[in-house]
Amino acid sequence: MRIRPAWTDDASAVAGVYVNSWRAAFAGLVPQRYLDAMDPVREESAWKTRIAETRWPASGVLVAETEAGITGFTGFGPSQVDPAIAEIGTFYAIPEVWGTGVGKQLMLDTLATLGQADYAHATLWVLEDNERARNFYEAAGWRADGAAVEDTTGGASLNKLRYCRSLG
Repeated sequence: MRIRPAWTDDASAVAGVYVNSWRAAFAGLVPQRYLDAMDPVREESAWKTRIAETRWPASGVLVAETEAGITGFTGFGPSQVDPAIAEIGTFYAIPEVWGTGVGKQLMLDTLATLGQADYAHATLWVLEDNERARNFYEAAGWRADGAAVEDTTGGASLNKLRYCRSLG
């Protein structure tokens, strides 16, 4: 497995991971009609733009690449609340690699990259009912800090919790 910065040519694969992981991770949490309507082809353009706008190492997209291709990715940048704090906005892996160490290595490399960018702290948001993700983040040293927001993705009312951790 190799963790590396994404290239614009990776946008199609990143979009595929995004849609496949959403469909698996959020089944039963986000309305099924929303998940069924997700389309990697429609997502590709947005990912190409996001990857092209990278300001490494302060913001960017890292991909996990195995012999099967790109199996996971993370997107990060400065927090909208405080640009001195990093925010991981996306962290996804295809279900086939859940529990194999791909996510753990991707998290370690992401945290190292954020440290290289001189961020001292980082945040991320996770659905309150997404126990798998919350357990993963907590095992990686993240803790809920008490902040919560309502998310209405797909028309459902979902509670998101903010997690934070020190990068020092």
